[in-house]
Amino acid sequence: MPPLTYEVVTTAVTLPLAPEPMSGQAATDHQVLELWLHGRSPHTIRAYRHDIRRFLAFTALPLAAIRLSDLQAFADSLVALAQVSRGRRLAAVKSLLAFAHKIGYLAWNVGVALELPPVEDKLAQRIMTEGEVLRMIHGEKGARNHAMLRLLYVSGVRVSELCGLCWRHVQPNEQGGQITVFGKGRKTRAIRLTATAWEALGNLRRDTAAPDDPVFRSRLGGALDPSQVRRIVYAAAQRAGLEQKVSPHWFRHAHASHALDRGAPIHLVQATLGHGSVATTGRYLHARPSESSGKFLAD
Repeated sequence: MPPLTYEVVTTAVTLPLAPEPMSGQAATDHQVLELWLHGRSPHTIRAYRHDIRRFLAFTALPLAAIRLSDLQAFADSLVALAQVSRGRRLAAVKSLLAFAHKIGYLAWNVGVALELPPVEDKLAQRIMTEGEVLRMIHGEKGARNHAMLRLLYVSGVRVSELCGLCWRHVQPNEQGGQITVFGKGRKTRAIRLTATAWEALGNLRRDTAAPDDPVFRSRLGGALDPSQVRRIVYAAAQRAGLEQKVSPHWFRHAHASHALDRGAPIHLVQATLGHGSVATTGRYLHARPSESSGKFLAD
């Protein structure tokens, strides 16, 4: 019987090229920092840059040399700060380290092991009543400031969004009018205004106003900056008899809480305020509960 023979057939397979190593995204700590900050709002960039500079000055080490003990020592150095400020600074550091690891600049993310301090939720303390909000609005007699306070409440915009409003962002519609804002998370949203808020805005517009002119002008002719808005809001709160140091963001809290109290769908409030998650909007339901199991107890 003749011996068996075998023929081996080989097929050439072309494999895709491996991706370039991510470590080439940045060569220095400074480049990593700039990549991490890119695309954020000017206010966030200023705050994060300040926080990271404080951290790097404290450790006096490059990012690649940072160890958990360095992070813990930095956290310990912040104990005199308010919980919110301390948590923000540590969160910024953790975010930068996570980003540096993500792009391959760091071999591991040492920030994962650092626990952020617990922060007391003081949202309920920052929610004004409807009466307090209306006293602030109606107590402001100047047309610009009156329209500004009314818009903060009706639209729930952030102070940076308010200061960035130009007349091209203000559009009429069948019910009156709306504004378009480009806000946090680089998201654009359109917000329908009430008739009174639309009328208040209309009273500010001059015949010569150009599309790119700011809606809320300073005395020098440019746009109001957030610090000016904060002073206007605080003065209005004092006139209304409020003892707390009210900020523009309190109008945003009031908008969410009052709208939900009056039966607005939570997803509509989420869309109006530009929250990334409905869970964020849901915090207002927990801050101002309408029910409690305590009412079932003997009192």
